[in-house]
Amino acid sequence: MSRVGSRPKRVWQRMLSGRRLDLLDPSPLDVEIEDIAHGLARVARWNGQTRGDHAFSVAQHSLIVETIVARTESDPRWRLAALLHDGPEYVIGDMISPFKSVMGGDYKLVEKRLQAAVHLRFGLPARLPAPVEKAIKAADRFSAYYEATLLAGFDEHEAAAFFGKPGPSPLDPQDFAPVATAATEAAFLQRFAELDADVATSMAAVGKAVKRG
Repeated sequence: MSRVGSRPKRVWQRMLSGRRLDLLDPSPLDVEIEDIAHGLARVARWNGQTRGDHAFSVAQHSLIVETIVARTESDPRWRLAALLHDGPEYVIGDMISPFKSVMGGDYKLVEKRLQAAVHLRFGLPARLPAPVEKAIKAADRFSAYYEATLLAGFDEHEAAAFFGKPGPSPLDPQDFAPVATAATEAAFLQRFAELDADVATSMAAVGKAVKRG
């Protein structure tokens, strides 16, 4: 008699680092930046329906969003949050928005738990302050508009209907040109290291100021 039906369901993902991340109850201790960078550099935005010799990856999108946020945000913690804003997608992929709406609340719950674990792993609050979330979301939509028009075949009117009409881009159109996986992964890791160091320096300065006070 087959016992397949009695086997426990696997709800964890094994990472190349050796970590096993529970999707329903993720622990920050099982989150590694190398796994995030590796995964996001290999996850295609727009389900891969973009122009160019390479997929436009979530890692490249995340770098662009962080660049946009950094223009108005001086706190390195929130710039780091911008870089990691799609962190859960290294394990659950980039589900396109129309399908997310079909999946409903269960998908969003899993996504939020994973995002909280990513934040806590790197010293960020599980839930970001509302103004920070708003700024990151605006940058995300800004990037989505230009990705849609430059890469995904949307005309400007159609893209504006879904993502809003942004002002002139502070980025060169070439910044949206899809980059090879290995190069994007390396760029993501480098930017993370820079921001992580900035956060540590900033927190050390705050600690010294508190002691003096």
